[in-house]
Amino acid sequence: MQIGVPRESTPGETRVAATPQTAGRLIALGHTVIVQAGAGERASYPDEQYAEVGAAIDPGPGVWGADVVVTIDAPESGELDQMRPGAYLAAQLGPAQHTDLLEDLAQRGVTALAMDAVPRISRAQSLDVLSSMTNLGGYRAVIEAANAYGSVFTGQVTAAGNVPPAKVFVIGAGVAGLAAIGTASSLGAIVRATDIRFETAEQVESMGAHFVPITVEETASSSDGYAQEMGEDLQRRALEVYAHECAEADIVITTALIPGRPAPRLVTADTVAAMRPGSVLVDMAARNGGNCELTEPGAVITPGNGVTIVGYTDLPARLPTQASQLFGTNIVNLIALLTPGKDGQIVLDLEDEVQRGLTVTHEHQVLWPPPPVSVSATPPPAAAEAEPPGAEPEPQKPRDPRRGYVAMGLAAVLFALVASVSPPSFLGHFTVFALAVIVGFYVINNVSHALHTPLLAETNAISGIILVGAILQVGNEDLLVRSLALAATIVASINVFGGFAVTGRMLRMFRREESA
Repeated sequence: MQIGVPRESTPGETRVAATPQTAGRLIALGHTVIVQAGAGERASYPDEQYAEVGAAIDPGPGVWGADVVVTIDAPESGELDQMRPGAYLAAQLGPAQHTDLLEDLAQRGVTALAMDAVPRISRAQSLDVLSSMTNLGGYRAVIEAANAYGSVFTGQVTAAGNVPPAKVFVIGAGVAGLAAIGTASSLGAIVRATDIRFETAEQVESMGAHFVPITVEETASSSDGYAQEMGEDLQRRALEVYAHECAEADIVITTALIPGRPAPRLVTADTVAAMRPGSVLVDMAARNGGNCELTEPGAVITPGNGVTIVGYTDLPARLPTQASQLFGTNIVNLIALLTPGKDGQIVLDLEDEVQRGLTVTHEHQVLWPPPPVSVSATPPPAAAEAEPPGAEPEPQKPRDPRRGYVAMGLAAVLFALVASVSPPSFLGHFTVFALAVIVGFYVINNVSHALHTPLLAETNAISGIILVGAILQVGNEDLLVRSLALAATIVASINVFGGFAVTGRMLRMFRREESA
């Protein structure tokens, strides 16, 4: 199967839909990759690197005749004219906003796969272009804010005086918001963040920021765990919180988006007027109209009170090398999903909710919008036992505290009996064991959930102590002791090697990959 990678025609677009590394992975899957000359130059990927991994370089527009064409954004009409009926197009198509484009693609007989319409479920995360791009966008938003801000982010103590740290307020704790929070925190700023979904509080705090709750009876969580449109009461209270926090902040970053709709207005002109001169607001929703009332998409403006409003619509494209790599990896995962037989033949399964969700046109038909995904991110409430209508609930009897005292007394007597017939060293060993359990419980209990995996991966290596002790007892003459020592050796070895394997895998996630 031929996969075409054209040069992007959208003005200002610096990304490319496949890098030399991802092109090499597509070739390894058994496909032929054709790259238009100069397609990767703006992302620092020259044609020579594509040729080295086995991709063909086409000097003209021949890539549009491939079986599958992958682009960043929707192609222009003239480019679509060169695609053949039955071909596949994978790109960010914005299907909710561009219905005319879908009609055009359907009439041409092109099967269009909207990479920005991937269902947000766990097994589709490797295809989720929106998450890949907004993650980079959140990082870049902080960099743009730092560029426009007239001071440093981290606090400093110098001979000339003290410099206070910057105060950053982030609206929205999705992928972009969390990326912005992490970047601002790493730069030393004091970060506060809010979201209408209260369940994001733990994620915000795990990134080192303070969560600002919006306290109303109404909630704004949908069944799939993502934000939905706010009601009047929630909106009024949210605007009050935004106005107060923006007035106290040096940097404000807004990230709120509702799929398929214009960006909600969260920061009014009055709120901007109350901000301190010299402060900066970066509106990550500028491409969809902006969260700020004064945002001008694609521009940086400074209203009369000296607040800088950054309305860039191409934040991921300002990191073209890494953004192209992530986008290309999403494409590789898509092609692998569509060719399960690894024989270069596409098998589009519209019964699969992931493939159905991103397929917006097929066989001259528009398939947008897709049916709702039957997945809920929030656990269903526990089913209560049915009671006859009008029956009063039976009052629960309070637990008798004397039972606990009796149980503790019996346990103490039992322990005393065991200790009386045990070797003298028993009490010492048991005391160490009890203290270890107590210390371990409080250490794990007081560590953020986000750090449990790396913490446990490292502390599993403590099983090496058990391993040494077990090896020393393997030669014991007692069969029971020897058997227990052998079992302890096996289990402890699994913990030791497994702990370091998990740690190594986590570290590789943060290692810069070498270009092929």
